[in-house]
Amino acid sequence: MGELYWWLVAAELALAVVTFVALCFVVAPYGGRHGRPGWGPTVPSRVGWVVMEAPASLAFLAFYLLGAHRFETVPLLFLLLWQAHYVQRAFVYPFLMRSGSRMPVLVMLLAIVFNLLNAWINARWISEYGDYALSWLADPRFWVGVVLFAGGYVLNVGSDRILRALRRQGDGYRVPIGGGFRFVSSPNYLGEIVEWIGWAVATWSLAGAAFALYTIANLAPRAVANHRWYRDTFPDYPPERRALLPHLL
Repeated sequence: MGELYWWLVAAELALAVVTFVALCFVVAPYGGRHGRPGWGPTVPSRVGWVVMEAPASLAFLAFYLLGAHRFETVPLLFLLLWQAHYVQRAFVYPFLMRSGSRMPVLVMLLAIVFNLLNAWINARWISEYGDYALSWLADPRFWVGVVLFAGGYVLNVGSDRILRALRRQGDGYRVPIGGGFRFVSSPNYLGEIVEWIGWAVATWSLAGAAFALYTIANLAPRAVANHRWYRDTFPDYPPERRALLPHLL
């Protein structure tokens, strides 16, 4: 089982490379501004988001409960961090989305496969293969990671809230302002990247690093695509705003 585990971690690292290269050439059709035909059958985006993100919460919990360290303090804190993100992402965020958009079934299925893989390697690490004594709570890596995770979470959720407020003002897309949008076109993606970098630091694990790298590989090209779309759609789009990293990218 241990050898299989490390092969699965390596698979996620390889998947990050494949995903980054693919998304540099193909814009993922998640719906909304980038939705387009030619990707097969579709489902309502709300349904797709719940179905594809639920395993990241529910399967993670099931895998976590298999571990010998499942009732120890530090693993339980990691479980709370993980669920704070994915309960919101799977069971709150979809019901706040704009209704009417659709998502390809293929995209949904690929996300389910990834979420099951990712849930397994991270849940099994924190509750079985990792060794987190209570003294880990005094380690600077734990607190740096938690602060990054919390800051990224606030940026991610707050940016989504700004986008929803724009959509309630009427039909069509508008240029978002305020919050992280003062600096980048996709602060929601930046927030999620910071979250999982924080997770990697707090858990100090190869599984966490694999997830952080995959998140960057998945969201950085999408942020660039969003930035390009904004600039092509709005002639007066703020020229100083970057795609993902303030003043840099």
